Amino acid sequence: MSPTLSLSTPVNTALLVYLLYVVQRILVPRSSLPKRDEAPTEFKKGYSWMPKSHPPVLVFTQYTPKSLVKYNGVDPEGGGRILLAIQGTVFDVTAGRNFYGPDGMYGNFAGRDASRGMAKQSFDVEMLTALDQPLDKLEDLTPEEIENMKGWNDHFSNKYIICGRLVENDVI
Repeated sequence: MSPTLSLSTPVNTALLVYLLYVVQRILVPRSSLPKRDEAPTEFKKGYSWMPKSHPPVLVFTQYTPKSLVKYNGVDPEGGGRILLAIQGTVFDVTAGRNFYGPDGMYGNFAGRDASRGMAKQSFDVEMLTALDQPLDKLEDLTPEEIENMKGWNDHFSNKYIICGRLVENDVI
């Protein structure tokens, strides 16, 4: 008695389906996916991982209130970058130009120490220390205002690039 192939049993049907799948994969390989070692060089129905240009390189440096002011998003000497400081840490907030640029809601903090304004949740120009004055020691802030400022510092640390420290005018 010779064995016969019957598709009526589930095992035989599953094996046949698997065999057809393997044969199909061998005869018709997927060619739409790029090889792992190749980076796409142009847009083809998907995202190209190649940027149009390299972003500007940031070097961690020390800024004084006088040197920070040119990074207000308007001054050509600042190259269009927008920096601001909170608690002595300088952040590059250029990516948030809508908020920190010249027409943004926080625009007066661009190129300045924003510690007091962020602590007090005030966008008034009076919150900014004059450029020729010593750094604001923030000694008169309430514990709630200090916590508020720390919250802003944490928010900026998680969202923007830290690019320097704010120091007194006569340090550099």
